[in-house]
Amino acid sequence: MNQQERHSVFSLAFLYATRMLGLFMVLPVFILYGDGYEGATPELLGFAMGAYGLSQALFQIPFGAMSDRVGRKPMIFLGLAIFALGSILAATSEHIYGVIAGRFLQGAGAIASVIMALLSDLTSDGSRTKAMAIIGMSIGLSFSLALVLGPIVAEGFGLSGIFWVTAMLALIAGVWLLIKVPSPTHLNRNRDAALFRDQLSAVLKDSQLMRLDIGIFALHMALTAIFIAVPLSLVNDAGLAKESHWWVYFLVLVLSFFAMVPFILIAEKRQKMKPVFCAAIALLVFSALAMIGLRHSALGFCLALFLFFMGFNLLEASLPSLVSKLCPAGGKGTAMGVYSTYQFLGAFCGGVAGGAVLANFGPAGVYILVSVLSGLWLIIALSMQAPQHQSTMSLNFSNLMDDQITLLSRELISVRGVEDVVVVPQGAAYLKILPHELDERALEEVRLRFAT
Repeated sequence: MNQQERHSVFSLAFLYATRMLGLFMVLPVFILYGDGYEGATPELLGFAMGAYGLSQALFQIPFGAMSDRVGRKPMIFLGLAIFALGSILAATSEHIYGVIAGRFLQGAGAIASVIMALLSDLTSDGSRTKAMAIIGMSIGLSFSLALVLGPIVAEGFGLSGIFWVTAMLALIAGVWLLIKVPSPTHLNRNRDAALFRDQLSAVLKDSQLMRLDIGIFALHMALTAIFIAVPLSLVNDAGLAKESHWWVYFLVLVLSFFAMVPFILIAEKRQKMKPVFCAAIALLVFSALAMIGLRHSALGFCLALFLFFMGFNLLEASLPSLVSKLCPAGGKGTAMGVYSTYQFLGAFCGGVAGGAVLANFGPAGVYILVSVLSGLWLIIALSMQAPQHQSTMSLNFSNLMDDQITLLSRELISVRGVEDVVVVPQGAAYLKILPHELDERALEEVRLRFAT
């Protein structure tokens, strides 16, 4: 990446992480402090936790589509404003229904797809994978920081304090967008990063991608549900005071992060993605069951929580990579749009189901729910094809006529090591390749013939 791209990427990463920090801070404390709201029940508290996921899923695609018409930064400003209003509504509400409305409004500022589109506008094809990785790392860091800060802020200022902090973070993000995030001098309509109708059908019919979409749904359903039960178990069963929870999350997250790194390297370097992936899901099953038996021991329960987050971190890092490997050439944006929708729906369903199970069966019932859900996912994942070691690349040409598009597509797919090709009239070809088998000389000859 050049200097301008680095500035753009890190500016957007800070913007994204700042917004997500506020959303994540609620997770470890909402069930502990939420019973102070008028009309609160476990079911309604769970619904409130997941409400933002429902609105996120509903508004991701509309926000992305509108940004193509009115511009990226105006839609991000609008999304941050809606997010701030939702935070203020939740902060000032004394009834649980007001908090639910605030959480839904928070999610309605669905700017994730717009930020990714702006990232695409501000980076070149060759830098985009690194840029996406940096954004992903920033989200992971904000999640870890939020689990530590959430209990600290809630202990001093309650849930309303967290929502006020969230509103302030939205304001900071808006100022940052204004003064730090560059505006693209031209819009790079990159097919690989946008949602295209002609790719949607292929993505939805792809059984391998659907397994991954179900996976991210299950993972975030499990995450939201587990945080409905874990804080209560730490207080009522393990005997840890609410103000001590921050260091539990800190130690668990830091240790689980370092523990997962060797397995990520094994998966990528030694081509063992499927075995590592399935083992991580099995770890979710085992850790959720272990929480039932170990919840009366502070040390034992923290160990089970460590195993859960080790599996979670592995899967959270692996799933986007697998989507990128398995999606059709030129269809990454569409595949990620569908993937994100399933992710947010999972968060919503996790809150609703977790709250209902907690009300009827207690924390142990929630852990059983998570283990059964993860077990069903494991069965689906075992039938997944092991992904090949593929990469994506793009080639640029002058505007192409219909007959040239057909001829270019045939010549590109005939090159050894090229697995999939999409050519668009605007003058771009998107390829999925096997790097170690690619005939680079033949590919360059095709490029030169059509470049003139």
